[in-house]
Amino acid sequence: MKKPTVSKVISKNEDLLIHKEDGSDQLLTTNQGLKVNDDQNSLKAGERGATLLEDFILREKITHFDHERIPERIVHARGSGAHGVFELYKSQSEYTKAGFLNDTSIKTPVFVRFSTVAGSRGSTDLARDVRGFSVKFYTQEGIYDFVGNNMPVFFIQDAIKFPDLIHAVKPEPHHEMPQAASAHDTFWDFISLMPESSHMIMWLMSDRAIPRSYRMMEGFGVHTFRLINEEGKSHFVKFHWKPLLGVHSVVWNEALKISGNDPDFHRRDLWEAIEAGAFPEWELGIQVVREEDENKFEFDLLDPTKLIPEELVPVQRIGKMTLNRNPDNFFAETEQVAFHPGHLVPGIDFTNDPLLQGRLFSYTDTQLSRLGGPNFHEIPINRPISPVHNNQRDGHMRQTINTSRTSYQPNSIGGNSPLQAKVAEGGFSSYQERIDAKKIRERSDSFFDHFSQATLFFNSQSETEKNHLVEALQFELGKVEIEAVRKRMLGILTQIDLTLAKRVAEGLGLAVPSGPEKPVNHGVPADGDQQRYEPKIVKSTLKSSAALSMKDTPKNTIKSRKIAILATDGVNGAELDNYKKTLEAAGAMTKIVATHNGHINDDAGKPVKVDFTFLTTASVLFDAVYVPGGKKSVDALSAEADAIHFVEEAFRHCKAIAATKEGVQFLGLSKIPVKGKNDAGVVLDKTVKDFEKAIQQHRFWEREKAAKIPA
Repeated sequence: MKKPTVSKVISKNEDLLIHKEDGSDQLLTTNQGLKVNDDQNSLKAGERGATLLEDFILREKITHFDHERIPERIVHARGSGAHGVFELYKSQSEYTKAGFLNDTSIKTPVFVRFSTVAGSRGSTDLARDVRGFSVKFYTQEGIYDFVGNNMPVFFIQDAIKFPDLIHAVKPEPHHEMPQAASAHDTFWDFISLMPESSHMIMWLMSDRAIPRSYRMMEGFGVHTFRLINEEGKSHFVKFHWKPLLGVHSVVWNEALKISGNDPDFHRRDLWEAIEAGAFPEWELGIQVVREEDENKFEFDLLDPTKLIPEELVPVQRIGKMTLNRNPDNFFAETEQVAFHPGHLVPGIDFTNDPLLQGRLFSYTDTQLSRLGGPNFHEIPINRPISPVHNNQRDGHMRQTINTSRTSYQPNSIGGNSPLQAKVAEGGFSSYQERIDAKKIRERSDSFFDHFSQATLFFNSQSETEKNHLVEALQFELGKVEIEAVRKRMLGILTQIDLTLAKRVAEGLGLAVPSGPEKPVNHGVPADGDQQRYEPKIVKSTLKSSAALSMKDTPKNTIKSRKIAILATDGVNGAELDNYKKTLEAAGAMTKIVATHNGHINDDAGKPVKVDFTFLTTASVLFDAVYVPGGKKSVDALSAEADAIHFVEEAFRHCKAIAATKEGVQFLGLSKIPVKGKNDAGVVLDKTVKDFEKAIQQHRFWEREKAAKIPA
């Protein structure tokens, strides 16, 4: 390395000094000029111990990161929210003393915010991205925040790397592109140098990253937490949200078109479902591990890049959350809601997961900038339903009018009030975990298996999901301009699955490397042992896990599914009424798409309200399509090129399509194969119940094997 040089100070005029720094050939320092020896690991009490508040490097780095954007959230800027309730099925007193997880008679109010991570507030809902899934429980013991994602693992193991990750995925700083997308050089440069991200990349490149709806995605707490019961006994726990509508996605081509037709697609979908009374529902699940079983797994419970396969620890479904009310004001509620993984109630506590430990500092710090000061808890959407009494005073936006003379403790003037609460009175007491370790910046050896669960995830996917994952990697890496980054990433993929690496390489026109580039991990402390930081090759005893695939998700309802009915003047009124009433009775939402706005008249002269024209909607905004008979209607549709494109595009995206009588002839004008026996998911002149069963399947992926219709 070249000898470090001092950055140039260029004098523009007497009043202004411009410091230009390109960062090349320099040693890493803090903002105070202190050279940093280890930028990879936070300071902990032992390898698997708690992160220490003393770590001024971690605090400086995250504090600066938290305050980089005002007032928009730095991450999770684009989101949607809704109110609801949580109801417990059975008391969990065996594991926890948390009141809302013990009393089945209580309906705990909740507010949920879903979000994308990388994009700004104005970005599209359909970006390939992680989705935030955060739930604020207004319990009788105070606020409990479940701050999770729709993926159970994360990119990094230590919070000190979080600013680096987000800086890499954000639009590139020299031209501020691309928006809400990871398909660019800086992201993949970072990822290709961080093997610990391998598992998360499999999730991000899977169909989980482009969900059909917020209502049709899982939620995960990501970290391992603790449950503490009345006797003080601790159990480790992973939290899950399981959607009762099943887990469903869209395809990438469809996502691109949805972004153009309706960038608010997920936001609108959630709002309209609740307004229509199709309330979204999830069951809360827990995976519980005894304290004495902490080290029995092939992975470390404190590693946030790992999950617990459900075959090893089944998910117990303990309650249900129902979202039943939309916000009254987006800004006041959805935009101002403030979540924090450190908002706990008695009976729930932390572990020493180093990513979680850093989040406990970061969330409060970032709210100070975003919401203007320390009183963000007094904003109505953030207020607990339990009373608040403490000695905190003043500050920006203070709402509470305190009349007491004393704001300190101990005091005699005010009767020493408010008093500390005993544990028996509901006072929070941290779990007394034994700590006996040296202060070090290191990770446990158990954190260096970066590939086994990435392989497990890939092996667990259906053939269709694997194909989509390969195409996603080809697309993303195909957008990377620096070939060395592409090759380095291919080397990482060889450690996950060689066939995967070969297929991706074919799409990139590159040869498959013999293995990962050496050194694999550039994220090594300056004086670190490179060999110690190289990934361990661990073979999972599990070959696959059914829960990691969407193939067998529940497919037993059409509730809230959106069905486009293509019709215009002269439509067969009897067929239209039959399909419309039957589908709506099953919970679907039907919309009439016609050649003109206003009303159409059926073959009996009865007026039918039009919802959309071919100019104002598109097939990608619906789950299925029906074309009823009626010669006049079908003749008009046949002359409408956009109508033919509508059904061809729905077919390409593997959706259910139905037609009756003359409607079958209309499909014959398209490239959809309608001669001979019915194609999978194409229901011709059959009952509406047959169509309903087809819609329940979500998609007919076998169509992707045939020649694709260029729609």
